Amino acid sequence: MAQTRELRRRIKSVQSTRKITKTMELVATSKLKRAQDRVVAARPYAAALAEVIGDLYAPELAERFPLLRQPSGKSGGGAHRRVALVVITANRGLCGAFNANLIREARHRIEQLEAEGVGIDLHLIGKKGVSYFRFAKRPAASQRTDIGDKPKAEHAAEIVGPLMAQFASGALDAVEVVFAQFKSAVSTPPTTLRVLPISPPPSGGSAANYILKPSAEAILEQLLPLYVRNQLYRALVETAAAFLGAQRTAMKNATDNAGDIIELLQRTYNRARQAQITQELAEIVGGAEALKG
Repeated sequence: MAQTRELRRRIKSVQSTRKITKTMELVATSKLKRAQDRVVAARPYAAALAEVIGDLYAPELAERFPLLRQPSGKSGGGAHRRVALVVITANRGLCGAFNANLIREARHRIEQLEAEGVGIDLHLIGKKGVSYFRFAKRPAASQRTDIGDKPKAEHAAEIVGPLMAQFASGALDAVEVVFAQFKSAVSTPPTTLRVLPISPPPSGGSAANYILKPSAEAILEQLLPLYVRNQLYRALVETAAAFLGAQRTAMKNATDNAGDIIELLQRTYNRARQAQITQELAEIVGGAEALKG
């Protein structure tokens, strides 16, 4: 009797857990569609922006715009170099190895840069990254935990604006972003993207079709910071969508596993109950035969 009571208790417990994981799966699925829409909506704008910059770019203009300043190989001459590394993680867990993969990618990039003698300014976005690097006793230049899974262009501007100013002044030699690239709901590889200095996109060959007013220089002056902000915004929205995809997959697997456990416990309970009933019947028959004797 004690065994059947324990089995019933475990079945109810797993059923309650399955309800929670199923609900979280449905919530993540509903949010994922909107997050995917934000990713898809951001891509044509980014492609058009890169095309225009590629058409307007000319090698002689690179000296006039600090954001186009390419590395000059300072590390070989013993001069100190600094790189700002922006690490984007989620604020929540229950998403499998999603956050762990992003942190592993960040650690790998940090080790590479330190092996080259490069100084690192760490900028953390997301509670999971903040918690890990605090535990690892790694100081951060800045941290944000207020963005969540609905990033806005204003968030990207607030984060990358000071970094562009430091890069333009020469305090930084590069700005890199570690984020989850959203290829599909089940394919979100961690990626490191260099957003500064800007690598001129290839020209689309349509520069002759533009009527430039006031000038290519004036237009580039406005477009280059916009391009950098858009790069970071895309990293934010892709990571948000990737997190929801990872959470949906993790919760679906948890729901399926809970169903398998319930089925196994139910079979075990049925066998235990059947054995108990058989024993009770045998005791009744035995008692009846004893009375007849």
